Amino acid sequence: MRAISVPKPGGLDKLAQVDVEPRAPGHGEIQVAVKASSLNFHDYVVVTGLLPTDDGRIPMSDGAGVVTAVGEGVDAFAVGDNVLSCFFPNWLDGRPGFEKLFAVPGDHADGFAAETVTMPARGFTRMPAGLDFHEAATLTCAGLTAWRALVVETDLKPGDWVLVQGSGGVSIFALQFARQMGCRVIATSSSDAKLERLAALGAEQLVNYRDTPEWGKRVLELTGGRGADLVVEVGGSGTVAQSVKAVAFDGCISMIGVLTGLSGEVPTAELFQKNARISGITVGSRAQQLDMIAAVEAGAIKPVIDSRYPLELLAEAFRHQESQQHFGKICVDIGG
Repeated sequence: MRAISVPKPGGLDKLAQVDVEPRAPGHGEIQVAVKASSLNFHDYVVVTGLLPTDDGRIPMSDGAGVVTAVGEGVDAFAVGDNVLSCFFPNWLDGRPGFEKLFAVPGDHADGFAAETVTMPARGFTRMPAGLDFHEAATLTCAGLTAWRALVVETDLKPGDWVLVQGSGGVSIFALQFARQMGCRVIATSSSDAKLERLAALGAEQLVNYRDTPEWGKRVLELTGGRGADLVVEVGGSGTVAQSVKAVAFDGCISMIGVLTGLSGEVPTAELFQKNARISGITVGSRAQQLDMIAAVEAGAIKPVIDSRYPLELLAEAFRHQESQQHFGKICVDIGG
């Protein structure tokens, strides 16, 4: 079968197409014909070598496909089932724990940049009805991260304000879930064209942060001085100060990305004066994924896909991600 591997020390120019022999499933495992994957920032740091992995690692944490074989002891899936991967195969339910956050596909173990995978059955859930493989493959990291930020770690009510930053996968899913919950959404971007598309998805207020560097103050104005009950923070050190300015009293900043840097100053006095909190979010559990799938089906949510690339052009897909021109998720065609 075809697969893409990451030779040490990584780099987009070094990604190699390899031929790998499929493995029959053992006890508790299933074999899956992979149909689609989607790009996440986590995958980018793996393929570029910023996050070192074993030599020859097969990348990609997201995967959607069809069960082709079932090992002994598996009764949750049957041959022919459409399935969706889990980012943390060991985190089945409950709160996060150190031991639960291992075995990430494409990082700690081989991932979904392959036509066939054999993995523990606990690392999969059913696929949502009404979505194709590419749409489903966008959910396992970006969708679940947004879901946990809005539903699990906060107590949002209809009419609450949610602030989303940019037009990446997590931010768009957060917008869609927030609107499904009856929340009001403020969206930021440096592109007026992207802001128009975010408005079409349901964003009520729009802020171009390039034109309005003090966008935290603008968020307070747009909400009548209240601020955002939840800020979905994807920037990290470069944006967190404005997020603290924007967050409401007793509000939450869900820290889900560090696109502008790994460390920086946080205006702690303003944060505690507001009785606000910063909550670190790293995807979610298998049980939370099942809850998210039910919500996607109930709300008929359609993931926003920017573009699709064949497996052999995976490096080009990541270069498109690097350009930051995409709107929504970049997907990979793997199986026929």
